Amino acid sequence: MLPPMPIMPSAKEPAAPVGAAHDRVYRSLRTQIMQGEIAPGVALTLRGIGATYGVSMTPAREAVRRLVAEGALSLSASGRVSTPELTNERIEELVAIRSMLETELATRALPRAHAALIDRLAAINTSVIERVREGDPVGYIRLNLEFHRTLYRRAQAPAMLALVETVWLQLGPTMRALYTRIWEDRTPRHHTDILEALNAGDEPALRLAIRQDVSQGLRRLIS
Repeated sequence: MLPPMPIMPSAKEPAAPVGAAHDRVYRSLRTQIMQGEIAPGVALTLRGIGATYGVSMTPAREAVRRLVAEGALSLSASGRVSTPELTNERIEELVAIRSMLETELATRALPRAHAALIDRLAAINTSVIERVREGDPVGYIRLNLEFHRTLYRRAQAPAMLALVETVWLQLGPTMRALYTRIWEDRTPRHHTDILEALNAGDEPALRLAIRQDVSQGLRRLIS
């Protein structure tokens, strides 16, 4: 079941156009999945989505269709919609894709990594550490993605960043399962290495730190 959300429209307000309603549902569900708010293998129904968001079946169906196309949701032959439970092979593939794309984005961002950006990344990392101390996996995932997204935007490669976000989306539920399982070891030490490499303008060290950060934890799920 999806968690209840206080976004039901007022009875006095006119109904939103179908396009606007479906986009609202799509974006909200997409964010929840990417941030690990929904565990792997959780079944979703159009009726449940419609009730949660206060929309009809049509925008709920269109939002689900888009998320299935992006790999954020799985659609079985029987029509069951759920968050994906990734196989070891699929995790390995997505980790490899993250490693390739994110090291390239970080490399492209390095020449534009001015002091203000590095300070911003350090502040985000402080918040990441606080989420670890508070035992907040969803907050951890959200801020961890913000750390990486903030750096990669400096690469000025929007198509590549969009591909990376699609991978994050497919991995969201799995990331939640991972961080819940190994929570005590999730202090983001590789973020410190990334910050040090950015400060030094050290491309090889930056590429290594990115690869280690995006791969080491997820590979622990592979038996």
